[in-house]
Amino acid sequence: MKGEFLMKRTVFLGTVAVMALALAGCNGKGESTDLTSGGTPAVGTPTIGLTYIPNIQFSPFYVALDKGIYNAKGVKASLRHHGSNEGLFTALVSGQEQYVIAGGDELMQARAEGLDLVAIASYYRTYPVVVIVPADSSIKTIADLKGHSIGLPGRYGESWFGLQVALKGAGLTESDVKITEIGYTQQAALTTKKVDAIIGFANNDAVQFGLAGVVVRQIPLARTVPLVSISLVTTGAELKAHPALAKAVADGMVEGIAAVKADPEGAITTSVAQVPGLADENAKKAAAATLAATLKILVSADGTVSGKLDPAQFAAMATFMKAQGLLKTVVDPNAAMSTAYVSK
Repeated sequence: MKGEFLMKRTVFLGTVAVMALALAGCNGKGESTDLTSGGTPAVGTPTIGLTYIPNIQFSPFYVALDKGIYNAKGVKASLRHHGSNEGLFTALVSGQEQYVIAGGDELMQARAEGLDLVAIASYYRTYPVVVIVPADSSIKTIADLKGHSIGLPGRYGESWFGLQVALKGAGLTESDVKITEIGYTQQAALTTKKVDAIIGFANNDAVQFGLAGVVVRQIPLARTVPLVSISLVTTGAELKAHPALAKAVADGMVEGIAAVKADPEGAITTSVAQVPGLADENAKKAAAATLAATLKILVSADGTVSGKLDPAQFAAMATFMKAQGLLKTVVDPNAAMSTAYVSK
């Protein structure tokens, strides 16, 4: 499992915005998904994009399908993992997918390029990016990074956005540190001292170090991170055409998270059918460690399960990303998200 919420996710831009208007109201077969007059979904068949690599981090969706959570809502959902060279939003705007799991910050960049994308539910409640250093490192705070080298996959995605937050919060600039693009070699780069610190994910890179027996420390990016992480995203056209179906998909995801929280071991068992190699006992142990770390960011700080997005967080994100040059144009945060499609 690698990097930016499993691997690099390139935003597909340009002329696909036109395709979104024509196709986003269709299911993956090019057929409309009708609603009953009562406002509940008739048998909807949406495809949900889960990015590149089948992984225990997606277990709420695996469980929601296996336990009949979606079926009970009249939704025959299918899951789709993207190809390694596929853009994050390519299938969504072409109509091959109706929903995708993506960062709120990535959505904002796509909207700045003209794509009509809307976040309707929160998946990760906490931004998962952290700075990781060896346990014996002299770097104790973000300010201590001054003069040191920092490794990250590249100048894109949540690692890059997270670094911007860290530097800004500590009063540092890019010229105060040495930024090294290391691809998805975080563990090797840090253990061989190619870099002094890496930008990584608390529920991915930090876990992998522990499984390899490498003792590291995690340093939070800032006291408050003005970014929204992984969310359930769709198109404005899809919402307009099938609002009740969107609510069923969002609520099903949240119920899947609650089911995983209630029975993590059962979630791993369910995920065996979806994740290649997970039947191996060592793989299950690794998955258990990853799931334990993931549950910390799937639920709120008080332990509650919720999919509600916070308009204030989106507003702060829009302001920060524009100020940091991460958005080409001003993006209306209120148009980028909605709280109307998830019950809790």
